[in-house]
This record gives sequence, C-alpha cells and structure tokens, in this order.
Amino acid sequence: MESAISHGVRNYVLCGVAKKRKKRKTEQPSGLRKLERRIAAVEARLTAARDAPADASDRMDERARALAQDAAAVPGAVAFEGVVDLPAGEHVEWQSRESASVLLDGPWDTAAEPLGALGHPVRIELLRYVLCGVSSTAELAALDVVSTTGQLYHHLNHLIAAGWLRHTGRGRYEVPAERVVPLMVVLAAVRP
Repeated sequence: MESAISHGVRNYVLCGVAKKRKKRKTEQPSGLRKLERRIAAVEARLTAARDAPADASDRMDERARALAQDAAAVPGAVAFEGVVDLPAGEHVEWQSRESASVLLDGPWDTAAEPLGALGHPVRIELLRYVLCGVSSTAELAALDVVSTTGQLYHHLNHLIAAGWLRHTGRGRYEVPAERVVPLMVVLAAVRP
C-alpha cells in the first residue's frame, strides 16, 4: 500500500483507486509530521535546483574545463571565453582557442589594424557607447565625444574597417556579437 500526505488528508492508493480519509491526530507524533514536511521541502528545493537552467558562470566553468582538456591535447594553446549581458539587453556567449604555434608562426602585421583602431580614446568611447545601446549616428553625434559629424564618421569608419563595428543600416551601428567578448578580453588584458 502506498501513501502520501497532502494538506491534512492522507491519500491511499489501493489497486489504482485513490481513497481519501482524514488523518487522525494519533496516527503520527507531531515531531514525525514536522520531519516529513522538512524532508519534503528539502526534496522540493533539490528538484528545483536540479531542473533549473545552469547560470552563465556554471556554463563558463563547464566550457573552461572543456577548453582546458582541448588545450591539453594540443601542447601550447591560448583560450578565452566570456558571457556578457549588455546594458541594451543583448546576451553574448563566445569562446576561442588558438594553438600557440599558429599564433607565434603566423603573420602579426594583420593584427595592427584591429589593435590600432582600439588605440584611439575616441574610438574606445564610441565602442563603449554602442555596447551600451547608443547606436544611431544622431545619438553618437549628440555625445561630447567628438566635435563634428565629420570626425564621428572618420572614427566610425576606422572601427568598421577593423571589424569592431558594423553598420546595420539607417544610421545605426552595432558591435558584432563575435567581437564583444574579444573586445572585453583586450580591455581586461590591458587593465593596470
């Protein structure tokens, strides 16, 4: 015979038919009822925690372990990843791994333009504003970052050519999703 306690009523399942009857106070000591309620509450919390979606830090930990195992298979690797919730509401998850030998042996001059574009204080500020949701030419021009629209377009064009910014049409811009985490990694790497 199976039984379950529910709101002061004991349910009995006998041959697939549920029967209800009121519990008698003499059936269980008060301490046992309290213990059953506490166990049920703990089980409910455990079930909820198990069924809840993993948060960003848990997913990053899992991916970091996978990247580390991957990197162990190839001696000498550089890996980075990130999960970013932007103020404008966009959610970005991104990871990358490169062999150290590919990085060391490959051409470095191709990195000059993207890194150079980040080397100007106005461009860094423009990227920050775009990431925070200020995305139209009119909004960017209204900021105290540049004094003329000609200067604004000059800096926007440098960021577009370097791949840090994308024109989405109608005078609007965005940082491509695949560049958000690398931009954050560069900023984190140069912090004092």
